[in-house]
Amino acid sequence: MGKRRFSGLEVSLMVVFALMMVVSIVLIVLFATGEGGVIKNANTTETLFVAQCPVIAHAERVDCYPDGGASKLKCEARGCCWGPVDASNVPWCFFPINHGYTVEKLNAKLKRMASPSLFGADIHELSLQAVMQSNNRLRFKIYDPNNERFEVPHEHVNKVLSSNPSVPLRSTLEITEKPFGLTVRRGKDQKVLFDTRMAPLVFADQYLQISAKLPSNNVYGLGEHVHTQYLHDMNWRTWPIFTRDSFPNGGTHNLYGHYPFFLCLEDDTGKSFGVFLMNSNAMEVTLQPAPAVTYRTIGGILDFYVFFGDTPEQVVQEFLELIGRPVIPAYWSLGFQLSRWDYGSLNEVKATVERNRAVGIPYDIQYTDIDYMEEKKDFTYDKVKFSELPQFADYLHEKGQRYILILDPAVATSKLIGDVPYESYDRGTEKKAWVFEADGETPLIGEVWPGETVFPDYTSEKCIEWWIDEYERFSKVVKHDALWIDMNEVSNFKQGSSKGCTVNNLNYPPFTPNILDKLMYSKTLCMDAKHDWGDHYDVHSLYVHSQSITIRVFGGNRTLMLTRSSFPGVGKYSGHWLGDNAANWNDIKWAIPGMLEFGLFGVPYIGADICGFFDNSTEELCRRWMQVGAFYPFSRNHNAQGYKPQDPAAYGADSLLVETSRHYLMIRYTLLPYLYTLFYKAHTTGETVVRPVMHEFFSDSESWNVDRQFLWGKYLLITPVLDPGVDTVEAYLPNTVWYDYETMEQRTTTGKVKLYLPADKLGLHIRGGAILPTQRPDVTTTYSRRNPMGLIVALDENSQAAGELFWDDGDSRGTDAFIIVVLCLCSCVDGQLTMQVTHAGYKDPNNIKFENITILGVPYPPSSVSVTQVGTGSPGTPTTLPNSNIQYDVLFLHGLTLTLGETYLVKWEIKEEEYQRLDCYPEENADEEKCKARGCVWRPSDTVHIPWCFYPEDYGYSVTAAEETNSGMTVDITRNMKYKSSGRPDSPDINTLRVEIRYHTSDMLQFKIWDPTTERYEVPVPLSVPDAPETDENKRLYKVLFTKNPFGIQVIRKSTGTTIWDSSLPGFTFSDMFIQVSTRLSSEFVYGFGETEHPTYKHNLNYHTWGMFSKDQPPGYKLNCYGVHPFYMGLEDTADAHGVLLLNSNAMDVTFQPTPALTYRTLGGILDFYMVLGPTPEMVVQEYTALIGRPVLPAYWSLGFQLCRYGYANDLEIRDLYTEMRAAGIPYDVQYADIDYMERQLDFVLDSEFPNLPALVNEMRAEGMRFIFILDPAISGNETDYPAFERGLAADVFIKYPKEISDEIVWGKVWPDFPNVIVNDSLDWDSQVEEYRAFTAFPDFFRSTTAAWWQNEIMDFYNNTLKFDGIWIDMNEPASFVHGTVGGKCLGNPLLENPPYMPPLESKHLGLNHKTLCMNSEQILSNGKRVKHYDVHNLYVCVYVTTGKRGVVVTRSTYPSSGKWAGHWLGDNTASWDQLYKSIIGMMEFSLFGIPYTGADICGFFNPAEYEMCLRWMQLGAFYPYSRNHNSINNPRQDPVAWNSTFTDASRDVLNIRYTLLPYLYTLMFEAHTKGTTVVRPVLHEFVTDRSTWDVYKQFLWGPALLISPALDMVYTIYSPIACNYYCFHQAKDIGVRKQMLNMPTPIDHINLHVRGGYILPWQKPENTTAYRYVHTSAVMSASFMCSVKRPYAAVSRTVSNLCKHI
Repeated sequence: MGKRRFSGLEVSLMVVFALMMVVSIVLIVLFATGEGGVIKNANTTETLFVAQCPVIAHAERVDCYPDGGASKLKCEARGCCWGPVDASNVPWCFFPINHGYTVEKLNAKLKRMASPSLFGADIHELSLQAVMQSNNRLRFKIYDPNNERFEVPHEHVNKVLSSNPSVPLRSTLEITEKPFGLTVRRGKDQKVLFDTRMAPLVFADQYLQISAKLPSNNVYGLGEHVHTQYLHDMNWRTWPIFTRDSFPNGGTHNLYGHYPFFLCLEDDTGKSFGVFLMNSNAMEVTLQPAPAVTYRTIGGILDFYVFFGDTPEQVVQEFLELIGRPVIPAYWSLGFQLSRWDYGSLNEVKATVERNRAVGIPYDIQYTDIDYMEEKKDFTYDKVKFSELPQFADYLHEKGQRYILILDPAVATSKLIGDVPYESYDRGTEKKAWVFEADGETPLIGEVWPGETVFPDYTSEKCIEWWIDEYERFSKVVKHDALWIDMNEVSNFKQGSSKGCTVNNLNYPPFTPNILDKLMYSKTLCMDAKHDWGDHYDVHSLYVHSQSITIRVFGGNRTLMLTRSSFPGVGKYSGHWLGDNAANWNDIKWAIPGMLEFGLFGVPYIGADICGFFDNSTEELCRRWMQVGAFYPFSRNHNAQGYKPQDPAAYGADSLLVETSRHYLMIRYTLLPYLYTLFYKAHTTGETVVRPVMHEFFSDSESWNVDRQFLWGKYLLITPVLDPGVDTVEAYLPNTVWYDYETMEQRTTTGKVKLYLPADKLGLHIRGGAILPTQRPDVTTTYSRRNPMGLIVALDENSQAAGELFWDDGDSRGTDAFIIVVLCLCSCVDGQLTMQVTHAGYKDPNNIKFENITILGVPYPPSSVSVTQVGTGSPGTPTTLPNSNIQYDVLFLHGLTLTLGETYLVKWEIKEEEYQRLDCYPEENADEEKCKARGCVWRPSDTVHIPWCFYPEDYGYSVTAAEETNSGMTVDITRNMKYKSSGRPDSPDINTLRVEIRYHTSDMLQFKIWDPTTERYEVPVPLSVPDAPETDENKRLYKVLFTKNPFGIQVIRKSTGTTIWDSSLPGFTFSDMFIQVSTRLSSEFVYGFGETEHPTYKHNLNYHTWGMFSKDQPPGYKLNCYGVHPFYMGLEDTADAHGVLLLNSNAMDVTFQPTPALTYRTLGGILDFYMVLGPTPEMVVQEYTALIGRPVLPAYWSLGFQLCRYGYANDLEIRDLYTEMRAAGIPYDVQYADIDYMERQLDFVLDSEFPNLPALVNEMRAEGMRFIFILDPAISGNETDYPAFERGLAADVFIKYPKEISDEIVWGKVWPDFPNVIVNDSLDWDSQVEEYRAFTAFPDFFRSTTAAWWQNEIMDFYNNTLKFDGIWIDMNEPASFVHGTVGGKCLGNPLLENPPYMPPLESKHLGLNHKTLCMNSEQILSNGKRVKHYDVHNLYVCVYVTTGKRGVVVTRSTYPSSGKWAGHWLGDNTASWDQLYKSIIGMMEFSLFGIPYTGADICGFFNPAEYEMCLRWMQLGAFYPYSRNHNSINNPRQDPVAWNSTFTDASRDVLNIRYTLLPYLYTLMFEAHTKGTTVVRPVLHEFVTDRSTWDVYKQFLWGPALLISPALDMVYTIYSPIACNYYCFHQAKDIGVRKQMLNMPTPIDHINLHVRGGYILPWQKPENTTAYRYVHTSAVMSASFMCSVKRPYAAVSRTVSNLCKHI
């Protein structure tokens, strides 16, 4: 095919298309990159300037049109780039790259590049000077070399001499020539810190601009403004800087001070730098996301200082070295201060003073505002309302207080009252002391508080002379102690002057920064006004600087000046308050960033007006503000004219505000020596006083924006409540050691934590590593400085601490009379505190002594403490402190007399490792040879309980393989073969184990350790675990880690970081018959484990071991009792809770030690742990019962009162009791029969003495009563006609030996007697058992055939002999009166009866078979598996019963899951007072164990009951869920009708209350059954954030709402938790106290009951039995509407009536 030719038309069209494409591409590029401005000569076509506009990231654009109103045309006219974007705040008009200056190398001159002007009068030639003034300070200065321009005549900066830096300038500053730019680098690593190449330099007469790119967004400082957060928002925020009288109400406008300084934290290394622009003209600073900063100032020069620091603190120190370090305020000025504008008269001032003195508020200073003056004129006082003002200072001084008055700069021109000359004005006019108008001759007239005024020019020597003279004159008339300067921005109520201001380029410059009102002279002087230093335009923001220099020259003593306006360097002379804030929750928050910023600016004496200046403060706001304000360096409560008084006492002498104010001010005064020392450090080194958390924890990025907390120095963290209506604060505790100041307890969690801070509390934490000097506080510093001193030593993670004390007379200026004590506790010298005096130029006239030293973090009590005074020569002789001077919870040394100014060594002996030891020889008779044979360490100790034989650090197992999935972990571990044996040859070690960790749910996990090669016994109790694990890590409350050598599992709560399980401890042993594992605990607060009588609910961790093995053993200290519950609940320091179950049924023990740690030892099976994470105590129980099974819902009637005794002689005694109870009208639902009703104690056989019992039971049941009978498991085998035994034998239900040993029943002896014998009760017990007790067989309830047999026997008895409604199962541990078997000779392996290790069980020397079966006995599980009784003994408890209705089973022996079918009583207790409170502990423990239907034998089982004790027990027992009075044979009756009418009446009354509230109790039981909540509830479950409740065990709750506080002895107190109101049940009165022990009246017929506010309790009118509950309608009881009552049912009737009225 031939080549195609295009026609002419086609060629033309193609050319046009190509041109259009080129144009389109150009347009697209221009749109994308920003359109360049093109400037042409108006008279020719010559192009003068074309902006070069490459692609610049939006975040890096620098605004070329900051004055607002930009358009494309206006932008191009400035030669800038135009590029609209849809992102907010991004400038559309921005600088090109060909604006600015170029550098001429030869002479470091800058020449302006040809480009349009922004605001005219550009300076075309500039000079650059740069110098490294020190290794850490760079100065570069850009100025006009041809014309003098204003430069700040800084009093301190201009005197600072350059050192000889070793860092060359070229390593920190690089100059780019075209366009000119500066790059500031850190000399060491060459990191770019401040890079001005991002935008051109603009330098015109009245517009100077420079931009710089920064290395990070972490920018702090610039001021003065209200910054709502300390860390700057870099999203295009512009901050004007120009001193201004304005309200700090949260806008972005300029306020009182002028601070063009910022600090930038570069990264988490802490490296930081600061930038200070020494320029006093009005300016604005823009922060943008690049990150970058742009300065725009309208005068002066660009005089920059860059400070390099390795930490933020170092940057501040470098800055203050330049501008002047802050003054040390007088000691008294650190006291609390009171002020207000317009007290009205001196009488009102004195009334305020007196009322605050009267309530004991620590309080040093009283102010008067301008209302003390005559017509608000300086150097005058009101001769009418303040006639005694000249004597007021003396009045205050008498009580150790001080007086401060206010002066404003402006001086009135008018005469005094009565046409008296105002001589201060006249003398000033004569001296020409005023600021003048533009002519330099005419005083500028304005208006302030006194009316028409002139303004002193403090830059003039004439003015200084005048002012000093006036002040001296006035001071002789009105004594005072310090000055407060207000209105010195300088403030003027006129706009510029009374004449207005001339239109010129000073009053109306070409560019006005974004200052308030956008008017230069708004609320101040005309900018063309004349000062000695120059135009007001230049020196406006220096007004305060010149004033402070003037005022500080007056006076010999170090005093106090407080100024509202400020400029860098003012801190050298003065403090500052944050201005005229308001009483609102924003201002209390914003005060913290404000204080932190003034710490950067070198003004550490800083604070806000406490409770707010404007508006009325609510009590809550003022209370919270007084708490935090107690930790402002400048702590003053001040409010405005016309608002309610807000001094603390104004809220009432007994108010919570007064109480909490006094409390925290006392803490402030206690810590004043520390605060004073911080000011000394600020004065000498430039350290901050109020310190951002970031300054100390810069490596933690979470700290970078913390500004609702602050530090005092390094060591004291203050966490206030800053929001209304809250008592929980999310705080940030960086990852180090912290101690709660008020409890002195170490926190175990860090990071973001929730602090419970009720109405009277603020968070206060001491950082580990601190030594804080303290002094016993008083109501003024005058008095407190006379008191003894102390130290608080808070050890860090390395057991080190350091501190310093500066001390002088607190008042003198510039003397050598001071003391410096360096305090050090170093780990290199264990337990030695050095108090080293390094300067001793002062001797305190009060001969002050250090009287106490508190040392936090000492884990164990010291064995001895000594004090040695060190003289100039060798150390003196140590003096040993007597034990009476040493307390240990925290280590508290008191009664000391260590003289201030002398050097001392304080040493304590502590064998720290002793308390970490894990016992390697828990058996008796350990010695060194036996210890070392186990591979353990032998080291004797003289400390009680410390094990001498303990495991080496690497004893245990190590990881050989591990696999992790999203549902858990599998780990193989191997025993450390370095240790040949665990030391029990009869129990061979298992060298290889498998570990499986399963994440069952978000709040439950399991870790199981077993032998993968040999099958071992595992507990056959079914648990409810989900079919599928929780595989989403984000949903799990926990994180699991393991350590490799030694192997251990760590479980960490993710929300707090608390480690709640850590078994990475030495000593893990897994042998055939001995398994041991230890774990660290999250705190000392552990509850549970049973069944054993515990003397307190919270476990004592001081080396206590508790055995667990079910046994017929009446309750006693450290005696293993009826049930086994290897479950505990642990409370963490964060008030979170968790629970741990060891699913193991072998004999075991647990040992607690103070580490805190827990050691399990068990004699078989495997380790199978389940952990639930709560996080509340109630949720722990709910999650645990979801695992083991929810409790049974008992029949309603079983909640009625019940009577029983062992020893009814016949059925007539039961009938008589029933009749008497009915006649007495005592509510009563259930009657029991103990083994007396049985023929010779044979199950299912009625005794001949009880022939009428069936008829009596039928009669009682017909009248609404219920009957429960007892059954014991053991069945007699010596009868000739005993169907129960015969049928059981035929069904093969009885426990036997294994067939390989014998096919015989394992015979025991229990209650059944031989046939045809008469028991001789005079014989000893063992003889009676041998001669009279029959052989008994024990049913094996694991077998399905046994269940069928047992149920058949019960139903046969029910149908043919005796009706019943419930069964009481006793002796089911199982108990036997012989040991192992009849004759005491157990067949089979003797190690099972006497294993290689015996836990500390009752009669352990007699073996495991003591009072029970042979351990070699065999039982058969339902699946046919044969197991040893050795393994399943603790599981014997089991019963089946069916009567066709929901009945009740009460069992003595229990194991986890027993609550699913039975209740429990606490066994055969004793009639003694201590058993009352111990029954509460027992019930609360069984609440944890998931068995809420529980109680103790009321009035005691053994021994005769004493009258008052039994009556008190009836009152307590009326609130047992299982409420039964029961006693033993041969003791007097103790039922309610066995005493006298008083006892009967009191019993009836309290049981009527119980029956009234049965609907509530039954509802609680239903919730336990369906949700797993507790019924008897420890107080801590509801008030876990109140740590005082963690130890409460003599009171308990029914559910959340009813507090039961029984009388348990002759002296009685109760604890009122911190929560809502509690109302007395009997009187319907709020008890009116919170969080304290309370003495309450306890008449003999009274039990203290309190209904919690906010709850509604269902109730019902009581009757004699629950059967009549259907007769009456129910109602509800509200704690908010209770009435004063005598009888409870009358009370609730009236309550409901009143409730209806309210509704």
